[in-house]
Amino acid sequence: MSLGEKSELGGQVAVITGGSGGIGTAIIDALHNAGAIAISLDVCPPQSREALWIKCDVRDDASVAAAVGEVMRKHQRIDLTIHAAGISREAVIWKLSVEDWDLIHCVNLRGAFLLLRHTIPVMRQGTGGRVVLIGSINGSRGKFGTSAYSASKAGLLGLAKSVAREVGRFGILINVVEPGWVRTPLTEALPKEIQDAAVAESPLGKLLEPSDVAAAVLFLCGSGSSHVTGQILRVDGGQYLGAY
Repeated sequence: MSLGEKSELGGQVAVITGGSGGIGTAIIDALHNAGAIAISLDVCPPQSREALWIKCDVRDDASVAAAVGEVMRKHQRIDLTIHAAGISREAVIWKLSVEDWDLIHCVNLRGAFLLLRHTIPVMRQGTGGRVVLIGSINGSRGKFGTSAYSASKAGLLGLAKSVAREVGRFGILINVVEPGWVRTPLTEALPKEIQDAAVAESPLGKLLEPSDVAAAVLFLCGSGSSHVTGQILRVDGGQYLGAY
């Protein structure tokens, strides 16, 4: 990596929820390699050796407030906010429990709200910043058996577009990355026929790697996206388009 690449985000402080997951780990590594101080806000320690860790339950307002407060005490700034925490429980709507619906929305959508509720005020104190929410193509297209998950990811789109209007005057940009099927330990454990169906939907004929999602996040955090806000960046190998 060149010195220019290493210093792209030099000195910037990034907080990442879901830093213990496959996508979160890749995002942390990409931000670190670009020079940022990457801090994972998660209930579990990050897999990446490059990340700092503050224990945080994104479902709980007090926990998020305490974590953001600790970041500010230690680093005095937040420049980049990434919400990568996310869970899913698959069931058709008449078999989906209320408890699973609430849990998915608490992590995926409420977690994003609480994160922004506490990071935006401190980001406003600086000269601007970037917010990236990790959505899913299923938030735009839906998918059989994922009503709760898809609804929570669709909610991120409305959240981002509304907040983009609220914070643009402070130099803060907010966007959503919508991945397709990403190869992680969780997805690799699913039946092969389900994986094959996802591959068949993609014109490229292959699944995403976590690093592909991280590259999109890095772009949205960098100088090349200085006029991009309130947008969806779909990183899916064309999976949203469906099979030929």
